[in-house]
Amino acid sequence: MTEFENALESVPSREISKVAALDIGSNSFHLVIARIVAGSVQILHRVKQKVRLADGLTENNQLSEEAIQRGLSALEACKESMQGFEPDTVRIVATHTLRLAKNAREFINAARAILPYPVEIISGVEEARLIYQGVAHTLVSEGKRLVIDIGGGSTEFIIGEGFEPILTRSVQMGCVNYTNQFFSSGELTDASFASAILAAQQHIELLTDKYCALGWTHAFGSSGTIRTIASLQAEVMENSEGEHLPDITREGLEELIKRCCEYKKIKKLGFEQLSDDRKPVLAAGLAILMGIFKSLKLKSLTYSPAALREGVIYEMEERLQHHDIRQRTAHSIATRYDVDTEQAIRVLNTTRYLYEQCKSPWDIKNAELKSLLGWASLLHEVGLQINSRSVQKHSAYILRNADLPGFNQEQQALLATLVACHRKKIRSEEIPHFQQFSKDETYKLIALLRIGVLLNLHRQDDFLPEFQCQAKAEALTLHFPKDWLSDSGLLAANLETEAQRLKSIDIQLFLN
Repeated sequence: MTEFENALESVPSREISKVAALDIGSNSFHLVIARIVAGSVQILHRVKQKVRLADGLTENNQLSEEAIQRGLSALEACKESMQGFEPDTVRIVATHTLRLAKNAREFINAARAILPYPVEIISGVEEARLIYQGVAHTLVSEGKRLVIDIGGGSTEFIIGEGFEPILTRSVQMGCVNYTNQFFSSGELTDASFASAILAAQQHIELLTDKYCALGWTHAFGSSGTIRTIASLQAEVMENSEGEHLPDITREGLEELIKRCCEYKKIKKLGFEQLSDDRKPVLAAGLAILMGIFKSLKLKSLTYSPAALREGVIYEMEERLQHHDIRQRTAHSIATRYDVDTEQAIRVLNTTRYLYEQCKSPWDIKNAELKSLLGWASLLHEVGLQINSRSVQKHSAYILRNADLPGFNQEQQALLATLVACHRKKIRSEEIPHFQQFSKDETYKLIALLRIGVLLNLHRQDDFLPEFQCQAKAEALTLHFPKDWLSDSGLLAANLETEAQRLKSIDIQLFLN
């Protein structure tokens, strides 16, 4: 063995996890490949595809076939980099345009044929939270931070401290939709900039007072729009600091807008640092940022290279280390609605036992299914504070409409659906179809939660005996100790009724 071959022989090996995060944005698709070593994240590879998905959104929120094909082509370009990843190590998140698109399912179905991983449509607030996580994990600053991310279809505003977001908002204004609204002619005039800036100020009018009252020590901007503006300001103001981009200032924005108007047309923009793919949306990005500077009285804004996809990666690292943000979400909801935690734990323990017995024969071994069943068990009674009658409806309403950090839209919808079906009659026609979860998986989780709740109806720790559970095909058999069920007449009657109700979701329940 040569000196080169044995040079690293004594270096201890460490456990390494490789993860991928894909951000399906309104303007661009961004893929980040990273490895997690000893709790730290190391970015290995990035892929960026300019798609301008928001351009294909019609007035009635239908995504055009041309835009869908552009998006699918971009996913094909990412496919090679994502080969060989296990499902638990990949997260694909979609933002504003797919949130709005009525035919988003058409795109997602086609995307699944290219990449064998679920596409999560996340809410604006969840997008803002993840953006903050990306910035917070990559920058060091004392005190409260303001983070602004101007995307293709929406702009996110976050105030946070440390790793904790305090205020999160998502506003429907972005560089693609503002380009279509104010600069569609390709003309760059003082009037078009003034109209776009005023519209941006009006868009954020409702959040301005609250954000200014809370305050911040330092302001950061993420995304390609902010990076481009910072680069162009350094060019026109001749204040470049090597590889470090100087802070964006109001003076710099004013100079850039003035230069744009001198060029008169978008296609004639001649900045050296302006790429061809950024040229069409530059004016809109400038106008939005100037509106933000005016309304929030910003003096400067520091560019952050981290954004949504980095936030997704860092959160995956936290989940791999078993620090799930959803624990804090569940704790917050349970505290706010004064959940009977002892009963919640009883139901959780029972449903987990049922799940472990059923997961293999029922083919529901997905870790996410287990997780969502657990959260549903803990939170199924949040609606009791409203009224004990129709508690399942009240609980589902809260979980469907509350901000639940850590849950994407489909996860939140499934959570609300499980809770809505945890008691009384099951109306299968009202159970929605999910992209990430099959009908069969949904039905089986509903059955497990219902049985877990029913077996703990007496709300006593020592009521239930040890029992056995056997699952086979679409059937579930409960084996109780001899004579115990006959001595518990009310529970026996309830279980017989439950057996009839579960037939509506194609589940057979047998008692022994």
